[in-house]
Amino acid sequence: MKISTKGRYSVTALYELALHYGEGAVCLKNIAKSQGLSENYLEQLMVPLRRAGIVKSVRGAQGGYMLARSPENITIGEIITTVEGPIALVDCLLTSAESSEQPCDRACDCVTRGVWEKVCDSISSVLNNITLHDLCNDKGHVSQKVGCAR
Repeated sequence: MKISTKGRYSVTALYELALHYGEGAVCLKNIAKSQGLSENYLEQLMVPLRRAGIVKSVRGAQGGYMLARSPENITIGEIITTVEGPIALVDCLLTSAESSEQPCDRACDCVTRGVWEKVCDSISSVLNNITLHDLCNDKGHVSQKVGCAR
């Protein structure tokens, strides 16, 4: 499973809003510049986040976006599923409302379905237990993987 730029950029943009929580609206231009993202793409990402009540927009010269709730009450899982949809490694784990495809005929008898279900549950659990507040507090713990500069 790979999270697309929609999910990654949404988390990054809301991280920036969390850093400025309580200071008023932040314009997309500033978020884009600070995080190295496309302003036009951020505009598109804010639409579902606003509809979901995660962010709110402010019009006018001092306008922009702000978190609709405190960073402690917004999880990374909520952000990801808002812009990406449900987290599922395989289509058979999606309900008929979440998928346009027909469910697998062998879903009830599938030997591996339980494995994929456990993996998805674990991923969801991790994402749903990390808040924007946690992310702001962990900013000093930059990944030590290859390619990540300190």
